[in-house]
Amino acid sequence: MTTMRNSVQLIGNAGSDPEVKTLANDNKMARFSLATNEHYTNQKGERVEETQWHRVLAWGKTAEIIEKEVKKGRRMILNGKLVNNNWTDKEGNKHQSVEVQAMEVAFFS
Repeated sequence: MTTMRNSVQLIGNAGSDPEVKTLANDNKMARFSLATNEHYTNQKGERVEETQWHRVLAWGKTAEIIEKEVKKGRRMILNGKLVNNNWTDKEGNKHQSVEVQAMEVAFFS
């Protein structure tokens, strides 16, 4: 492996309708949550389902597709990258969050 990339692929269901904003240059931005589920068997032999929630952000054409196609519960696959956000609030408290920046999306029928 000669190059290392920040790449993520998720298959899940939209946990919310997207929040879409049109910026000053007519570029669109979309944000929504995505739930992914994992299944495993615990030590007692019981099947356990664990849900992970992901914050998803998309720009431009990808945001336009999301605006048209994504509704709460819609099953999809997305390719993107992880983006770290750091900020300090008005009280001086430092915060950090991680979002998935979607680059490509596809939908299940």
